[in-house]
Amino acid sequence: MSLIQRQVHGWHGNQLWFAMLTCLLLFRSGPGWCADESAVPIGTKIKRMEFKDIRYVQRSLDDLGATRGLFPVDATSSTGKQTTEPGRAGAEPAARAPRTKAYVFVFINTTCPLVQKYMPRLLALDEEYRREGVRFVAVNSGAGDSIREMASHSLEFGALFPFVKDALGSCARTLGVQRTPTAVILDSEHRLVYRGRIDDQYRIGGTLPKARKRSLQAAMDDVLSGRPVRVAETAVDGCQITFPIEPAAADLPKVTYAEHVAPVIRNHCAVCHHQGTAAPFSLLTFKEVASHGAMIAEVVGQQSMPPWFASGKHGSFQNDRTLSEQDRLTIHHWVQGGMLPGNSKSTVPIKRQPESKWRIGKPDLVISMLVPHSVPAEGLVPYKYTVLPYVFLKSTWVEAVEILPDNRRVVHHANLAYGAKGEKPSQSTFITGFVPGGQALDLSTLDKDVGFHIPALSVLGLQIHYTTTGKREMARISVGLRFKKGVVRKQMHFNLIDPRRFRIPPNHPAYAIRSSFVLKQNATMLGLFTHMHVRGKDMTFVAHRPNGTRQVLLEIPNYNFDWQIGYEVEPGTLKLEKGTRIEAIAHFDNSAFNPYNPDPNETVRYGPQTMDEMFNGFVFYTYDNEKLNLRIDGKTGWEVPVEPGNSNP
Repeated sequence: MSLIQRQVHGWHGNQLWFAMLTCLLLFRSGPGWCADESAVPIGTKIKRMEFKDIRYVQRSLDDLGATRGLFPVDATSSTGKQTTEPGRAGAEPAARAPRTKAYVFVFINTTCPLVQKYMPRLLALDEEYRREGVRFVAVNSGAGDSIREMASHSLEFGALFPFVKDALGSCARTLGVQRTPTAVILDSEHRLVYRGRIDDQYRIGGTLPKARKRSLQAAMDDVLSGRPVRVAETAVDGCQITFPIEPAAADLPKVTYAEHVAPVIRNHCAVCHHQGTAAPFSLLTFKEVASHGAMIAEVVGQQSMPPWFASGKHGSFQNDRTLSEQDRLTIHHWVQGGMLPGNSKSTVPIKRQPESKWRIGKPDLVISMLVPHSVPAEGLVPYKYTVLPYVFLKSTWVEAVEILPDNRRVVHHANLAYGAKGEKPSQSTFITGFVPGGQALDLSTLDKDVGFHIPALSVLGLQIHYTTTGKREMARISVGLRFKKGVVRKQMHFNLIDPRRFRIPPNHPAYAIRSSFVLKQNATMLGLFTHMHVRGKDMTFVAHRPNGTRQVLLEIPNYNFDWQIGYEVEPGTLKLEKGTRIEAIAHFDNSAFNPYNPDPNETVRYGPQTMDEMFNGFVFYTYDNEKLNLRIDGKTGWEVPVEPGNSNP
């Protein structure tokens, strides 16, 4: 230790002893500045408290109170292709949980070391007390934690209780919380009856072998016994919560649309937000952006837009349009500062997208349904199946395929497959899909040497899921194909992980299903895609390599049914050995806290309708040792015969 270090260390030591002595003297005459006083006294009735869930939906205390019914109490492994994770899934619950008697809010973030140490303790307490009518909720108050990171945190520890986001610190202020991990108990009438530590085992400065004072547990026992909480408040030795501070208008940086905001919109938003796309409005001009300024600032700030649901901890994907922190601040400051237009002459115009309705560019071949489908005004529409009127006379290679409905309002999703030589199209011959927020298949963006093969004498078939709009509608779907040009060296292969023999118990908040397949050859990944219905909560793809190592390929911690994105791997960056087992693990939220759950009291099985559930994990790849070297006619997609004596196309 240097002389300066010893002097600083000694000074801090003297200051610490002085502070402790001063506190001791002040406490002898009553609480003073050393006490962490709160403006919210014990006994306060909390009338309203709002937060956002992992799905970016605004929720309140009332949503928690409505969550009753059957809860999982016994974890039992499933059989067959479907398996469950200990603690997160199991057999149907054996008993009906009582009405909520207490709410336990534990304030957390993803960085405080005490929070991470206490997570297993919270999971154990939740498992012990949920059957007694205690409702646990983790409240993320981390200033730097996004909702996606919060969802990943929940998935990491296997929590069954909800994780919610307190972005503005309003929940912490309402409950008088200053640090993480502070636990707060509200009784059934929403009265604040306890605020303080979980127990005294873990502290910033050290750790006890075991807890001596189980403060939270004692307080819960008091509430459940109907007596006043004997120790209603304890000190919390944790991480200080950083509350957001809005600068005064005069202190805001000068941000204008022309100089600062237009480049962000051009690079990250306008690609989707223009006429003829799934986006609800256009963002190509100052007027269009300014008219939606407050909404843009909100969704950009919470990182729900641009839509992206992959955890940043795993994998690198070339289609990630996530904004940087600086870009998010730019938009926030622009809206707070009055949305100044700036010098329009210095603005680089946002180019209007090509008038072509096809995202893959002008197709070489367009095949349309002969007769449009009629969609009723209301009710459940069974899946419709149609074979398109075209036969591929010869073996055909394509590099891009797009499904294009003429009436997007009524088509929720559609799947395209081929049927070869009289066989019906099926999942095993899947080509591409049309899903909310999804992209068209375009292999040229993944690997210029790869093509998709449609065998000779094949036909294309569509499986279509229509939704009603309140009036009778008509819909006709076309498929556009762009032929491969030049040389095909490799074929795109895929595997669909599709377990079906599952039963999701009523009110289970995180029922786990997993399934896998084994690679037959050395492979290079192209991309991953997942499809579930409204109870789908998360999905993770894991590669179990032959040498025993485990690699997470993709983690989607907060799956969104309305934005089913394909995740395109950076070309050539992810190689997997022969014998690698690729596993997909998904969790399904069949609880009443899921705002999109049709009926939490139903046992859910596999089925094509939205009220049913599906588990589709698509894995796209090429085989490393495949060397097709086929020359393709760009006008027809057919293979060009190799001249005798010339083996190199």
